[in-house]
Amino acid sequence: MNDMQRMTGLLVGAVFGAVFVVVNAQSPLNPVAAILLKVAACLAAVGVLAMWFVSARSERSAEGAQPAEEARRNMFGRGYLVVVAAEAILLFGGIRVLAIWGRPEEANVAWVALVVGVHFIALAPIWKEWGIAVPGVVLTVLGAAGLVLASTTAIAWVPFVSGVLSGIVLLTGSVVLGWRAVTARTP
Repeated sequence: MNDMQRMTGLLVGAVFGAVFVVVNAQSPLNPVAAILLKVAACLAAVGVLAMWFVSARSERSAEGAQPAEEARRNMFGRGYLVVVAAEAILLFGGIRVLAIWGRPEEANVAWVALVVGVHFIALAPIWKEWGIAVPGVVLTVLGAAGLVLASTTAIAWVPFVSGVLSGIVLLTGSVVLGWRAVTARTP
């Protein structure tokens, strides 16, 4: 995986992280805290977008850059497609199963976090990017915790635990790794 592929992955992670926070920062959180979390999440995603543009500019000016088609082949090969297809089936099928079982709607965000986490773990060996297994494990744990909470009187906290915290993990990782990548290129 080349540098632009990594930055693109970080941008996707940041966007989904921001969505996790914006959608799930709600009651029982204090309304001011919820707004601050949403604003911070959006600013972090915009920051990663800016880093992506900086990387794209430096990639274009670098000599010997990998042809676009070869780069796409490396990142979006058969293994990637299998993982994404399985993820889609598990996401939508799992949410449907939760509804059939009469699980509360809050369990959906926990299921999404769990499946997204497992997807990162599955992609780590395919992309030979072992670092993505770390947020994968954290999201999987946050998703599992939310599924457990959904069966308790603390159900109102499931969106925070599985949604907001998962979003913060994705955003923090994207910002930190993006910053490292951009500053490593800067003379």
